[in-house]
Amino acid sequence: MSLLCVQNLSLSIANKKVCDSLNIEFEAGQSWGVLGRNGVGKTTLLHSLCHLRTEYSGDIMLQDKNLQQYKRSDIAKLMGIQLQHNEDPFPSSVFDTVLTGRHPYIANWQWENEADICKAKAALDIVEMTELAERSVNQLSGGERQRVSLATLITQDPKIFLLDEPNSHLDLNYQISLLDHFTSYSRTNERLLIMNLHDINLASRFCSHLLLLTGDGHYLAGPVENILTADNLELTFRHPIEQIQSPDRNIYLPA
Repeated sequence: MSLLCVQNLSLSIANKKVCDSLNIEFEAGQSWGVLGRNGVGKTTLLHSLCHLRTEYSGDIMLQDKNLQQYKRSDIAKLMGIQLQHNEDPFPSSVFDTVLTGRHPYIANWQWENEADICKAKAALDIVEMTELAERSVNQLSGGERQRVSLATLITQDPKIFLLDEPNSHLDLNYQISLLDHFTSYSRTNERLLIMNLHDINLASRFCSHLLLLTGDGHYLAGPVENILTADNLELTFRHPIEQIQSPDRNIYLPA
């Protein structure tokens, strides 16, 4: 089932094309990785998909309805984004921060109920932050703050997860365990996952589909087995790529 569809989507940053006439149907259960060089516009694309950025041409269809016809509160019930940079202007505990993931579902002047609290506690357990639940977010390391951000998104539990460099600041074990959680959860619960990644081999391991942005408005998109080749990666990153055969999957290294 198509949860999200982009039709003839064209995006630019300072007269530099991010994508030109992008056409993709994103379906439930899929895990998409977006790859490209720094500055190519991966974050801009992600922000456009959830209506944080509205300067584009073409159409973004969310469950067969144009994204521009939705209220912001309704978008938040269907789409959740983990931002690349977190700002915490006011001191708040880890638990209270994670609990904000339930705010799209709570009416004005209402409080979180027991089910909301249970979701937040479960999310903290997934990211292994339960013991730090009462600590202020201003006292966390970069990796710990990233795990709080991901736990907040897990608590929100939208139909579509948008992750902007989710493995940033994370130790290797958390990179693997959390990407495994999001991809497995999306696959088994009819969710959609779209994430910007820098690591080609994490994309190879966890993604079912890839979108490669080449930096000139052109793109390559489709199942991993069709898109992930040394030639396509060299076109995307403008650097020679060496492909190494391993028992489970191909490994890609800069030559």
